[in-house]
Amino acid sequence: MKNIHFIDRKTGRTVPENPPGEAMLKFLYSNPFGKLPLEALVRRKMLSNFYGKLMDRPSSRKRIAPFVQRFRIDMTEAVVPQGGFRSFSEFFFRKLRPEARPIGEGFVSPADGKLLAFEDVGELCSFFVKGERFTLPDFLRDPALAEAYKGGSMVIVRLAPNDYHRYHFPYAGRASAPTRIEGRYYSVSPYALAKDFAKVFCQNKREFTRLETADKGTLLVCPVGATMVGSIISTYPEGQQVEKGQEMGYFAFGGSTLVVLLPPGAVRLDPDLLENTRQRRETFVRMGERIGL
Repeated sequence: MKNIHFIDRKTGRTVPENPPGEAMLKFLYSNPFGKLPLEALVRRKMLSNFYGKLMDRPSSRKRIAPFVQRFRIDMTEAVVPQGGFRSFSEFFFRKLRPEARPIGEGFVSPADGKLLAFEDVGELCSFFVKGERFTLPDFLRDPALAEAYKGGSMVIVRLAPNDYHRYHFPYAGRASAPTRIEGRYYSVSPYALAKDFAKVFCQNKREFTRLETADKGTLLVCPVGATMVGSIISTYPEGQQVEKGQEMGYFAFGGSTLVVLLPPGAVRLDPDLLENTRQRRETFVRMGERIGL
């Protein structure tokens, strides 16, 4: 299986990705013998809950310093509690200082991560050519709602375990209570997505929030859980007005993904993001960075 590369939007450079657990991910998604532990163990809630509890223990703090050093995490951006983080989990979903992620104009990224941008949801079927067919009714479990976004745009932001794991509203509006969909815990690594995109997004645990805006219609912001993600935690005031860049929630330990669905014609996604996606390259963006108008 080929190594994964992405475009760093800030520098324009092509960068190789070396996520934690890369060797195991390659085994699970490229080796036929890997399918046995994948189906029997990795997708199950039990494993994610067990590992999450390990990361909640005070003894897990010893993992923080090596993790920071290996992935060159800039801790000057973080809000560190007095006395330090009590566990690896607390470090994992750390808050950032507001000035670390300025909020840009227009429609902004809801999270730090590697982004794919599609002008039309239908383009997903040609981009992810393997596995089952992805459909909005399967993803949303609501055929009427899916019809409203047919022909609309879609943004996928994939968070690696070493990324900032709080997510935020990409635009101002009134936010509904989340609609939760129970499911599996397949990995959202690039290896998993390349192999079975439809399985990952239509079977994993997920939820969606309707964001009613003044000029862009109703956006859907959808956090998707994954292997080693113990929980999707919402932190916003449900049914109230929220500001662009306001915190929406966070993921517990593990990699995960945010999907944003946009009504047809609502947002013009930035051309560089669309072109990188056409070239089958993810683009690394930061929360609050403009990704469309």
